[in-house]
Amino acid sequence: MQPPAPLSQQPPQPQPQHPPSQRQPSAQPARPSAANAHGAPARLPNQPTPIDYKHLRFLVFDAPSDRVAELYLRELLAHGVTDVVRVCDPTYDKALFEAAGIRDLPFPDGEAPPDSVVQAWLQLVAQRFSSSLGKDKAARPAEPTACVGVHCVAGLGRAPVLVAMALIEAGMAPLDSVIYIRERRRGAINARQLKFLEAYKRRSKDKACLIQ
Repeated sequence: MQPPAPLSQQPPQPQPQHPPSQRQPSAQPARPSAANAHGAPARLPNQPTPIDYKHLRFLVFDAPSDRVAELYLRELLAHGVTDVVRVCDPTYDKALFEAAGIRDLPFPDGEAPPDSVVQAWLQLVAQRFSSSLGKDKAARPAEPTACVGVHCVAGLGRAPVLVAMALIEAGMAPLDSVIYIRERRRGAINARQLKFLEAYKRRSKDKACLIQ
């Protein structure tokens, strides 16, 4: 009996042939995720929420980061935002938003706004949306194209509360203002903030806070 030939001299073994239906698919290269050159997503995961009532126009959104700040800026420009109000601690370089007139009105997360914030907010809203009387005594909005953007961390508590106050000042009932906002931004306004709005009294009798 002869010893087996060395491996280098052995004839090649035939490879098993698979029918076309059983052949293994070739590996496909992974598709790159939609992102810009800086690795930021191509669109915002949490879209800003427009809230319009009568002549009032607001845009509620969550806090940007420097990584996606340019995307937020594009959204603000698309909605015609003329002012940005930040009610939380800064999470981005506000220089990018300074052209929109960014204002800081911070107050604690989950809480109702203090009177100083209420006064500053209503003053801004009055400046942008209050009616003025012309020679014909016909009321007209001071800035028909104005839109005030307002954000907190998640855009669900502090920012919607401020918008609800403006709706109340414009004549909407407190609970109706909450429902109106929640229909557009799900999960907005917690129980403590709801109690604050239920007890909120319109200040529109004061000419300095007129929002009509």
